[in-house]
Amino acid sequence: MDIAAVIRNVPDFPKPGVQFKDITTLLLDPDAHRHAIDTFVERYEANKPDAIVGVESRGFIFGSALAYVLGVPFVLARKAGKLPGETISESFALEYGTDTVEMHVDAIQPGWRVLILDDLLATGGTVSAVTRLIKRMDAEPIEAAFVVELPPLKGREKLAPLPVFSLVAFMVE
Repeated sequence: MDIAAVIRNVPDFPKPGVQFKDITTLLLDPDAHRHAIDTFVERYEANKPDAIVGVESRGFIFGSALAYVLGVPFVLARKAGKLPGETISESFALEYGTDTVEMHVDAIQPGWRVLILDDLLATGGTVSAVTRLIKRMDAEPIEAAFVVELPPLKGREKLAPLPVFSLVAFMVE
């Protein structure tokens, strides 16, 4: 199945010049959604992580489904102030300013092998911060997985040496 064919391109969103890759059209297609989850399952079932971290918010969709199928814990990585319990946080640079991502302090156990899953890899800033959080919790990020990757934005390079897996790459900026 051609996953790229079911992902809608939205020109000039959220600002002029940006070609937004909208995965909601993939979610509207049950066969495409199933294929995406099945592809992740095939990649990780033989060497299951101890937990999956889904990055807010679309990473929750794919990460939760994968964690369910693999039978492993699902951990939320959310923007600051969104989790109700005690959290650990990590800030990262944006084009204009900074942002912060948080996880519950008790969500990941020391020594766990953790997969990070999000819908899109652009510059890699958010997932890089999530990687630092996992390491601060004395766990090991084993790979970052994405539905969509935008290679011109060099997120893969920012995440190195962490392995990166993506279902589809778009060569647009």
